[in-house]
Amino acid sequence: MAKSRKAALSFIFVTLLLDIVGIGLIIPVFPQLIEQLIGGNISQASQWSGWLTFVYAIMQFVCAPIVGNLSDKYGRRPVLLLSLLGFGVDYIFLALAPTIWWLFLGRIIAGMFGASITTATAYIADISTDENRAQNFGMIGAAFGVGFIIGPALGGILGELGPRVPFLAAAALTLLNVAYGYFVLPESLDQAHRRKFEWKRANPLGSLLQLKKYKGLGGLVIALVFVYIASHAVQSTWTFINIEKFHWSSFTIGISLTVVGVLVAAVQGGLIRVINPWLGDEKSIYIGLAMYALGLVLFSFASASWMMFVFLVPYCLGGIAGPALQSIMSGNVPQNEQGELQGALTSLMSATAIVGPLLMTYLFSWFTSPAASIKFAGAPFLAGAVLMLISAVIAYRTMKGHAFLNRKA
Repeated sequence: MAKSRKAALSFIFVTLLLDIVGIGLIIPVFPQLIEQLIGGNISQASQWSGWLTFVYAIMQFVCAPIVGNLSDKYGRRPVLLLSLLGFGVDYIFLALAPTIWWLFLGRIIAGMFGASITTATAYIADISTDENRAQNFGMIGAAFGVGFIIGPALGGILGELGPRVPFLAAAALTLLNVAYGYFVLPESLDQAHRRKFEWKRANPLGSLLQLKKYKGLGGLVIALVFVYIASHAVQSTWTFINIEKFHWSSFTIGISLTVVGVLVAAVQGGLIRVINPWLGDEKSIYIGLAMYALGLVLFSFASASWMMFVFLVPYCLGGIAGPALQSIMSGNVPQNEQGELQGALTSLMSATAIVGPLLMTYLFSWFTSPAASIKFAGAPFLAGAVLMLISAVIAYRTMKGHAFLNRKA
């Protein structure tokens, strides 16, 4: 059984890795493509980027609980393959887009079907034990890390050939991933642990309300809300801020994200397997959130390009918090409801992605526009640091007020 679980974890890691490489390919050139389509500057492009993320998030918010609940009924494998196919179609739309509105259509398609991380997380929960759950969730971060070593570097190189080339490469890679999963990926949820599909549990609000039945999870969910919004300080504005402050090219952006990948892979693929058993889930949450906040503060006041690379170290060390939170929450939910839990969390992430990108990109645009009385491109990073600290306080109060299973404090 242990050997079979290890093989399944390897399969899902490779599937996620190929998925993340595809995402990483397009990041360095996305600002250029938006600028090209709108005929505007980087400040204006950041606002359009925020709205594109908004549309994707709306669709994810509505569809992620449906996808999660479908995976509880039909199994993880077919749902994961459908999600990957949705991303492949999205990349084709982005590559061929003659106007900015095609980008919106592509993002709508991706939002409807793009719940691969949701299903993969439920898959990992299926094959994990209480002892290795946090470490196994760390494999998601490791896949992100390795994917961001390969994807952005390759995207930066291909971006020199034109802003659309990386999108074609991402489409090809994602469709290859579908084929890989079809022939290689095993099913993780057996028939005995499946449950019927219920619309009242599959709508976004109903899915979130289901979390109320698990004592104490509400506080951790609120803490996650602040983490998710704060994370968009980096996810939604990293390229724009560094283009504005340090005039980075798509190649330099790609290299910076490759460094992020190396650090994330080291932390979540290796360090977490040592740190988490030593600290326990609870302390890992507090220390991780503190490191995130420190990194964001340093980013906001960086005055040279090399500082952004150095300050990535404390920021990426914050990655020990996420798997620990996932471990505590997953450890307090039955196996046949893991898809519902992960769908609810993805829906929650999408709800915050409705707010986060718009907040952060508009902060950037406000403080970098020609009319700005104070020029401060790092404002989104500083806002993110404050939100991370608020999350740490909420998590602390919640953990002290409830007795969670699989806490390992």
